[in-house]
Amino acid sequence: MGFDIIGDVHGQYDKLTAVLKSMGYSYSGGAWRCAGRTAIFVGDLIDRGPKQLETLNLVQGMVDAGTARCVMGNHEFNAIAWNTPDPDHDGEYLRPHGRPGNRRQHQAFLDVVENTDRHTAAVAWFKTLPLWIDLGGVRVIHACWHQASIDELHPDLGADNTLTDELIVASSREGSRAHTAIETLCKGPEVKLPKGTSIVDGEGKVRTEVRVRWWCDDLSTYRKAVIGPPADMEAIPDAPMPRDALPSRYDGPPVIFGHYWFTGVPQVISSRFACVDFSAAMDGPLVCYRWDGEPELSSQKMTWVRS
Repeated sequence: MGFDIIGDVHGQYDKLTAVLKSMGYSYSGGAWRCAGRTAIFVGDLIDRGPKQLETLNLVQGMVDAGTARCVMGNHEFNAIAWNTPDPDHDGEYLRPHGRPGNRRQHQAFLDVVENTDRHTAAVAWFKTLPLWIDLGGVRVIHACWHQASIDELHPDLGADNTLTDELIVASSREGSRAHTAIETLCKGPEVKLPKGTSIVDGEGKVRTEVRVRWWCDDLSTYRKAVIGPPADMEAIPDAPMPRDALPSRYDGPPVIFGHYWFTGVPQVISSRFACVDFSAAMDGPLVCYRWDGEPELSSQKMTWVRS
């Protein structure tokens, strides 16, 4: 059995059907399928793109038919929290509706599902998605394989590494250990920049806490560790990173993940790490890694479509 690990779709249904066709998948018996292969989606199926429900229906149909699997992305987690009443605050939700940016980030999905039965059904399905998939020879997660965070959540998870209702609430409480763990797995570890230093992200937000390249062996300085717009990187000091700010070094089989909005020609990071998010939500390609049991990842196993 081969596995086709597909990057963040974000409602780009046309790119998704194109990449499936390019790999030999076809629609039959109610789902897209390809003999001898299973698709694995890295999450972030929704938000941003033009065909939200078409994308969700396609992926859900494949998962239900057994021709695909899917892990939870931060956008699926946010969708759950947006639609889940806060048990401790009447009239509020776990993801506050009044907080600046929360609705804007979720608007494309809300435009087609808000206050409908399909919204309720979609959130219920998102709850069935595992946080990670471990195939033995390769691991799939949305943003970061961080063993300490996995160990923190594992005793309270439901079947197949899914979030229980209790853990969804706990993970939505900022400052809690569960919240930190979910943020790390679904959004990646972040560090606070030195005082007076900031970057502007792709949505124009000024950030003083930024993502780091957890997959790199050398995270000794801020400039080596930080992920940011190329134009802003000169502003990042080449100063030593505090030891307590560094994520623990990963030691395990290869990991394939999404989330990070890579650009350029798709290629693996190394023989152990591959990101399959190359900004398909905008005008980048939708990327897939075709894994067939090889112990080392190779750029030759990546395929993609731009439209």
